[in-house]
Amino acid sequence: MQATNTLIIAPQWIGDAVMTEPLLRRLHARGERLTVGALPWVAPVYRAMPQVAEVIEFPFTHGGLQLKARRALARQIEGRFDIAYVCPNSLKSALLPLLARIPKRVGYLGEARLGLLTHRLKNPPKHQRPPMVAFYSALSGEPDVAADRPRLQVEAARCAAVLDRLGLARGAYYVFVPGAEYGPAKRWPMDRFAELAQRLDLPVLLLGSGKEAALGEEIARLAHADSRQMCRNLAGSTDLLDAFCLIAAARAMVSNDTGLMHVAAALDVPQVALFGSSSPLHTPPLSDKAQVIWLKNDPAYQPPLDCAPCFQRECPLGHLRCLRDITAERVLQVL
Repeated sequence: MQATNTLIIAPQWIGDAVMTEPLLRRLHARGERLTVGALPWVAPVYRAMPQVAEVIEFPFTHGGLQLKARRALARQIEGRFDIAYVCPNSLKSALLPLLARIPKRVGYLGEARLGLLTHRLKNPPKHQRPPMVAFYSALSGEPDVAADRPRLQVEAARCAAVLDRLGLARGAYYVFVPGAEYGPAKRWPMDRFAELAQRLDLPVLLLGSGKEAALGEEIARLAHADSRQMCRNLAGSTDLLDAFCLIAAARAMVSNDTGLMHVAAALDVPQVALFGSSSPLHTPPLSDKAQVIWLKNDPAYQPPLDCAPCFQRECPLGHLRCLRDITAERVLQVL
């Protein structure tokens, strides 16, 4: 029997992309051949999913319909696919499957997509939305979609080469992810990261995007001010799959609520995840080896954080207590 050729329209954020892995695993298990269409900065996530046969990097950018580029790509892929699953809720994400004349197009209702999708799921209000894994997995049409956890795999040979190039040994360093694309209200302060680095007995690698290179440099400078502890800033100097390798081989990772937090969970790496303005009740790291620190649900923390979670990019009250009051000592004890 010929396999069903399937196109997955991927989300535009790394963490959300990781959350789609159980959906893809379900589709692959029932015999669908999976091609993922993704933006360039998300595409590497799908190269760490062995069930994905092909990854198409979209020539699109943030903002605008970019109809000319979508039509051109649609002409290239027309006739290749039997079904498309549209993971994002935006109008523009549903255009490519329509333009490519894919006969079955599955997605959630939203942004006037009624005529773009052939199989539509009701989109629950944000305050009633299930955890993201279940939200994406429901697109499969199968029951019992809440129990799966995302899994990623990295190529052993590639990881060995990355470690060798950087002079590192497996399990002999920690990884810190001090940035958060969303904004400052999700970032543990730099001086706390630096203090924690000083107190650890192994080297620390700082990972992140090029936008976070300066943040990493400042943490490394602060960490070296009173200590000989090695703290290496690699933010912006590794590609995403190399970063996955460095996370997979680490003793443990400390991070904010960001995309690489979900990567570490999917790689089953011990980690401490720090939450401030966001909520681990909705997007926790899904791993038994993950520990979450969130002062909102700590009864010993006084006065209570009635303002959390605010989901704001910057602290609207200006104090950022939710993160400033997490001490390096507390993270060290959990770590």
